Amino acid sequence: MVFSSAIFLFIFLPVVFLGNLLIRPLWAKNLFLTAASLVFYAFGEPVYVFLMIASAAMNYGFGRGLAATERQEIRRFLLVVSVLCDLVILGTFKYAGFLVENINHIAGSHLNVPEIALPVGISFFTFQAMSYVIDVYRNRDMCQKSFMKVLLYISFFPQLIAGPIVRWGEIETQLDHRAVTTDGVAEGICRFVKGLAKKLLLANGLGQIADQVFGLNIGQYSMAVAWLGAICYALQIFYDFSGYSDMAIGLASMFGFHFQENFDHPYSAESIHGFWRRWHISLSSWFKEYVYIPLGGNRKGKLRTEGNKLIVFFLTGIWHGANWTFVIWGMIHGIMNVLEDTILPIRKCRFKWIGNLYTWIIAVTAFVMFRADTAVYGWQMIRTMFGNFSWDMLSRQFILERLDGYTMTLLAAGILFSYPVTGVLAQKTLKWREAHSAVWENLRYVGVLLLFFLCVCSLASAAYNPFIYFRL
Repeated sequence: MVFSSAIFLFIFLPVVFLGNLLIRPLWAKNLFLTAASLVFYAFGEPVYVFLMIASAAMNYGFGRGLAATERQEIRRFLLVVSVLCDLVILGTFKYAGFLVENINHIAGSHLNVPEIALPVGISFFTFQAMSYVIDVYRNRDMCQKSFMKVLLYISFFPQLIAGPIVRWGEIETQLDHRAVTTDGVAEGICRFVKGLAKKLLLANGLGQIADQVFGLNIGQYSMAVAWLGAICYALQIFYDFSGYSDMAIGLASMFGFHFQENFDHPYSAESIHGFWRRWHISLSSWFKEYVYIPLGGNRKGKLRTEGNKLIVFFLTGIWHGANWTFVIWGMIHGIMNVLEDTILPIRKCRFKWIGNLYTWIIAVTAFVMFRADTAVYGWQMIRTMFGNFSWDMLSRQFILERLDGYTMTLLAAGILFSYPVTGVLAQKTLKWREAHSAVWENLRYVGVLLLFFLCVCSLASAAYNPFIYFRL
């Protein structure tokens, strides 16, 4: 836990926003935001804040070395060493226990499994640090002489814990040229409240049902119960993670920064290929830019292209966590992408609803593995989803007890807003909003205030429920 929600919303955030507003010189704003970001991280990770600073310093040093060196072989050596150092840090904290467990299982050995606490957000800030060095390797003019700016880039608190992953090339100029505007602040507040509502009003409620189902001995229940839990979790993780991204993008706007979108209604896609153009866009872009294209991308034949995709999806899976369930989740998506490229004509289907239904089935099924504690349990639940057609008393009782008006409303709202309905409504009402712009703006801000009030009420009555991606 970094900050409690109340402290963050009502103390930390207002103080940092007002401080940033009152400070005039840009260098002083950067220094202030860097200090605030370190305080934010240190509040929950008092020891690991030094790890993050050390990571930033190490990559800053490699960047300076790359910029100062002319010989290509030395520059390549420095790049490889820097990437290896970042991967060793990430691997030590995130994968050491997983690796030893698998060695013990395969070799029959009894090595002590290290129990190392996982620093919050290490996957995100490590990938950003790697982005800096790789970008400098490609273009030495992108080297930043100020360590403080590199540290701000890596530690900036809105996206520090769970993204979106911001590449150095996307934010470099913003560190030196940005402005806090009234429109930017207003849009940022609206976006932040939207993300907060996604988390508190949708994700948390759906997560309660998902947790109950995933806590069952699912083999004793029917497919209806398994599908209820799987769909609730698929919606939970979407609103949980996209909610955080909305909050991060909104906060960045309030401070004069612009972050790329991270989600674009992925459940409205008509193929798994389309799903990944809309889901966790910043991670997909990172792997495309720094892994897929360097591996050869689609430039070395069909077989090599599909192999590169499988490598990327394997890495995407293991990036999410040290468990074979994440690897299986990633490979399900990788295999379906390859099948769509080769023998599965889903992207040529004339009926869009068929492609969309197919996407839902694959994505929801894959997320069962993402959520399951073990691959055995995940496989058992998938078997129940597609094989147990019974409607026994135990399943009937479970469904009837949980599908009350509140849960049905959550499910309906979750499915409805996973499609771009607000965008369609905005387009349909464009002429009216242009003709009544003042009325529309007032209505919009009233709606945001009402939504914020509901969020505060939810915070007051709910237990601590962190974002799912805090553990990555």
